[in-house]
Amino acid sequence: MIRTSLFLLACALATGCQKQPAPNDPDPSDSAPSDKHHHGAGADDDVTIKVTHIAGKVHMLEGRGGNIAVSIGDDGVLMVDDQFEPLAPKIRAAIADLTEGAPKFAFLVNTHHHGDHTGGNPVFGQDAHIVAHANVRARLSTPQQRRGKTIDPLPEAGWPVITFEDAVSLHFNGEEVRVIHLPTGHTDGDSIVHFTGSGVVHMGDQYFNGRFPVIDLEGGGDVEGYAANVARAIEMLPADSKLIPGHGPASTLDELRAFHTMLTDSIELVRGHIAAGKSLEQIQAAGMPAKYSGLGSGFIDSDRWLGIVHASLTR
Repeated sequence: MIRTSLFLLACALATGCQKQPAPNDPDPSDSAPSDKHHHGAGADDDVTIKVTHIAGKVHMLEGRGGNIAVSIGDDGVLMVDDQFEPLAPKIRAAIADLTEGAPKFAFLVNTHHHGDHTGGNPVFGQDAHIVAHANVRARLSTPQQRRGKTIDPLPEAGWPVITFEDAVSLHFNGEEVRVIHLPTGHTDGDSIVHFTGSGVVHMGDQYFNGRFPVIDLEGGGDVEGYAANVARAIEMLPADSKLIPGHGPASTLDELRAFHTMLTDSIELVRGHIAAGKSLEQIQAAGMPAKYSGLGSGFIDSDRWLGIVHASLTR
């Protein structure tokens, strides 16, 4: 059953009601929404926002952090994720180049709560209505514990104001934009965003293209759930879908299938080692199959990936 903040959604769609003001890519599982450790003065001066037209109304923006999608059209701008707060002026300028003037932000969809996807919320949330799964609002509005440190909540201007449980549709720029929750995967609040008319899907961090993924076990994630979510996406999406991963270059469903094969191979490999009584250190020493050697150059190397799989399977 779809549960949304109906009044806010109706107001936003029908009347545009006013809001009240209020180092290279870091590891997403370590990123606080406003983590000054990663983003001190000048830290993002060298970042260039790369803009790529994917299809239809949808463009992909790459900078530092998770990939951004924007829908540009007569209704204004719908944005998916927003990287880090210090990059907001550069992101806004890149979008202004697409809109040929000051962009009219209407909606901002968060695919999950990690700071490399939501750090800009307090800036863009002053103009756009933020949409996310209910667990994203819960995590962004309260202190979170991660690896022994406390991550402060975002300012209230950065909290989602439209939340849902299973799915919600936004009818915007001439197409249905379906936001679909995938449970217990990368975190406990993941969604993918399907621009149905343009044939584009933002996968959030349910897809890392060309690298091993981060799975935030402390944030409600689970390796087997992650693999099941990718399988569900493959089954539900049209064969010609163009994919925007959470990290890495734009992709296709065939490449997502290869990613899913890597996930299931990893799970079965580690499960077999566990059944044979091997320790994590022995599993890491044995390593991943050679065909996956190129995937360890991102946030997560082979040892850490095997550690994540092992931790998820043995909790």
